[in-house]
Amino acid sequence: MVSVANQTNRPYELILVNDASTDNTINIISRLKSHYGDWVKIIDLNINVGAASCRNKGWSLATQKYIAFLDSDDAWHQKKIQIQFQYMKNNPDITMSGHSFRELSQNNMNKLNWDVELNKVHKITWNKLLLKNQFVTPSVMLKKDIPYRFLEGGRHMEDYLLWLEIVGSDLLTVKLDTDLAAIYKPNFGASGLSSNMWLMEKAELSNYRYLYHHKKLNFYKYFFLQCFSIAKFIRRLLIVYVVRYPLRKLILS
Repeated sequence: MVSVANQTNRPYELILVNDASTDNTINIISRLKSHYGDWVKIIDLNINVGAASCRNKGWSLATQKYIAFLDSDDAWHQKKIQIQFQYMKNNPDITMSGHSFRELSQNNMNKLNWDVELNKVHKITWNKLLLKNQFVTPSVMLKKDIPYRFLEGGRHMEDYLLWLEIVGSDLLTVKLDTDLAAIYKPNFGASGLSSNMWLMEKAELSNYRYLYHHKKLNFYKYFFLQCFSIAKFIRRLLIVYVVRYPLRKLILS
């Protein structure tokens, strides 16, 4: 929330979705609304529906042409909106853009003003995206009125499926080669949703199966991607349990 309010080009509106939290979240965001007024809109859910459905509900309330996403455990560089929105505004043929990010420790949560410069922009192709998710969710900005949404009820890799549907429909997508977001945990093998690596792997396999059944993939490409995904999963396991975890134990000892 703070990293949104501190943007050099503050977005027109901020929509906060409380996914039936059982802590003090609703009181905190209510105080923020009292402070910022109508700039903040709140959706308070009575039942936990997961990240995908939460984003869809916020999406449905949005009034502007472009939408960006930010989860509670991530942050934006203070010039993210200034740079990314201006680029998309200057290039209206682009449906979705993302950018790179930095992985920071919790001790550096307020250090969001590093030097940034946009030198390169890369087009994201269908095959490139199939092999690897090119975007973390807080890096993405897209047009509100596209005919796609996050898969309702999705809790793992639901963002990746949406990117695949967009790029697979030949909607122009690019990646800005500059760090405009901060992630405070590794993409896998850490606390939170990413800690359950097998559920994430099943979700990726399910994404490919979804595309196959919707005629976006032929059988040979589908089979290759299933095998490739499992190979990546085994590599992640080795990194976490053979490299990271023993190293962490060594440091703590």
